[in-house]
Amino acid sequence: MTSPRRRTWLVTGASRGLGRAITEVVLEAGDVVVATARDTAGLAGLAERFGDRVVPLALDVTDRQAVRAVVAEAAERAGGVDVLLNNAGYGLSGGVEEVGEQQARDQLDVNLFGALWVTQAVLPVMRRQGGGHILQMSSIAGIATYPNLGLYCASKWALEGLSEALAQEVAGFGIRVTLVEPGEFRTDWSAGSMVRATPMPEYDEVLAKRRHGMSGAYAHLQPGDPRKAGEALLKLVDADEPPLRLLLGTSAADLAPRLLRERLAAWERWDALARTTDHDR
Repeated sequence: MTSPRRRTWLVTGASRGLGRAITEVVLEAGDVVVATARDTAGLAGLAERFGDRVVPLALDVTDRQAVRAVVAEAAERAGGVDVLLNNAGYGLSGGVEEVGEQQARDQLDVNLFGALWVTQAVLPVMRRQGGGHILQMSSIAGIATYPNLGLYCASKWALEGLSEALAQEVAGFGIRVTLVEPGEFRTDWSAGSMVRATPMPEYDEVLAKRRHGMSGAYAHLQPGDPRKAGEALLKLVDADEPPLRLLLGTSAADLAPRLLRERLAAWERWDALARTTDHDR
């Protein structure tokens, strides 16, 4: 591990939840943060605490032209972007049949396309610099799936595929990519920031437990500490060889390997059938 110079971070969705906690930890460590949010009122107080090391900017990540303008302004005002944390996103609760068309499109617009637009805008900056680190805020739901979160899982699985391909494309420019996969953290993700589909009575029994779990009633009881997530990311960006994926939280660290073992076992059981589809030689 090495201790690099003071870095400049660009953090989307910095006004609440994990984004806000990580922003504060990064600033406390002495780095510079260009902190973006749809409403900069949510960033109030940061400038008073951290002075010119924080640059608050308004940004809706679904507006591609606005993204380009804000990234250009951020790079000019901060002198570059060393670390991008694509954190903007939200949860959508509802069964696959329950979710409305606009709800589904909005979910992908923010969680997938928003991250894509910001990444595309930052890449030229990082290529000119000769390097950088892109942190994509995925989720354990980018590895696992959960009833009542089908569209949210879809958005994170898509982000995982996009980012793994991206990592191969930009490695030669000195740009690293890490998918951050948190488990359960004490934020308002399942409370105030959650969008909910209209329940269908046909699923009342099937989804009752999951609906209750997504009600926000237990948000304050989740095991993950958002500030510790920030501390973990500081260690990550200090690493000489950061990983493509980083699980955060014991629940995620326990679940992901178990799921992988189950998938490997299933592939092995069906290996013979899989090989019957090749053209005879």
